[in-house]
Amino acid sequence: MSESRASSRYAKALMELSLERGVLEEVHNDMQMFAQVVAENRALELMLQSPVVPHVRKFAVLSQIFENRVHPISFTIIRIITSKNREELLPDIAREFHGQYNLHKQIQVAEITTTIPLIDSERQEFLRVANQISNKQIELTEKVEPALIGGFVLQIGDTQIDQSVRTKLQRLKYQFVKS
Repeated sequence: MSESRASSRYAKALMELSLERGVLEEVHNDMQMFAQVVAENRALELMLQSPVVPHVRKFAVLSQIFENRVHPISFTIIRIITSKNREELLPDIAREFHGQYNLHKQIQVAEITTTIPLIDSERQEFLRVANQISNKQIELTEKVEPALIGGFVLQIGDTQIDQSVRTKLQRLKYQFVKS
């Protein structure tokens, strides 16, 4: 079984269990926190992926970090995955759980790419526009890419609004070459 399919199945099982027990929000917050801790700590990520570090040691480290900070159901998935020697799947399971949570809550992810970080008023305007396009609650992720030169690129599902200076210059160049 491919790792992405395994991660998806574990995340789905965790989603069903947390819904059944009425602790969806707590488990979602735990999975978000887990993904953030791993993303911010390269050593932890490398340890989870390492075939050299014994599984018992990995579980000890994860227990030390998370056991008293997360809901028992969230810690149970960590225990189950480490008992099966699949610790490298944990970050993917956390990300996949977030995707399933968004699907369950009908939250649409939108990505805004700009040349500089957004200020609150701009962020609110992009949220409003994205909400109008999708008619769903929006989770806005921000990305800074100076190569755009100016403007923005808004991606909502399959819809992309590209108002970047870079794209406008590329179109002008194409028209000049074509003429």
